[in-house]
Amino acid sequence: MPVWYFIYICFVGFEGTKILIMVRGKTQMRRIENDTSRQVTFSKRRNGLLKKAFELSVLCDAEVALIIFSPRGKLFEFASSSMQQTIERYRRHTKDNETNKPIEQNLQHLKTESANMLKTLEDLEISRRKLLGENLGSCTLEELQEIEQQLEKSVRIIRARKTQIFRDQIEQLKEKEKALAAENEKLCEKCGTKSWKGLSEQEDNVPYDESSPSSDVETELFIGLPEGRTRRIVQLN
Repeated sequence: MPVWYFIYICFVGFEGTKILIMVRGKTQMRRIENDTSRQVTFSKRRNGLLKKAFELSVLCDAEVALIIFSPRGKLFEFASSSMQQTIERYRRHTKDNETNKPIEQNLQHLKTESANMLKTLEDLEISRRKLLGENLGSCTLEELQEIEQQLEKSVRIIRARKTQIFRDQIEQLKEKEKALAAENEKLCEKCGTKSWKGLSEQEDNVPYDESSPSSDVETELFIGLPEGRTRRIVQLN
């Protein structure tokens, strides 16, 4: 490590002038092993630090508080106003900074997320317009082919979904038909009549004589109250 030398020139004497040259090497920043030298250095540096703190408070009108503990635990302090008030002020300032720091970090994070969301929305809007066939002038052949493939894929998915909906509706109608048929049979059994399905099968089995000038057809028309109603025979001429 290079050594810098400081030359101090002092003028001493009454009859003549004598020049005294003092040469000192740069102090290395490490613990002084000698106890006496360490104590002397502490006293000198401590007094210099207290003097600098006092000068700073006076010259700059600053609130200065200095606390020093010697190696033996002895306290040395300096305060331009009140040590307790300065310490309380320091605690409040530190607390405010710790409180404001997460808020600032959250704000910065929200700003970043907002910028990313705006960029994503712009990209989605451009993609939507291209799918609608707008602003295609700047698209290359590869981009147009990619858009075409996306549209064809979307059409296949839509058609498959529509077919599935039709099948579900048909199944629902069949289930509804079965339920209505079962309910009709129950009502017919309760009323003592044949169901519409049985009647239709019987009518299909009855032969029809075309040579007969007239024929009697039994219908489901009834006259009178439900308790005493009789079937009406309609004669077709």
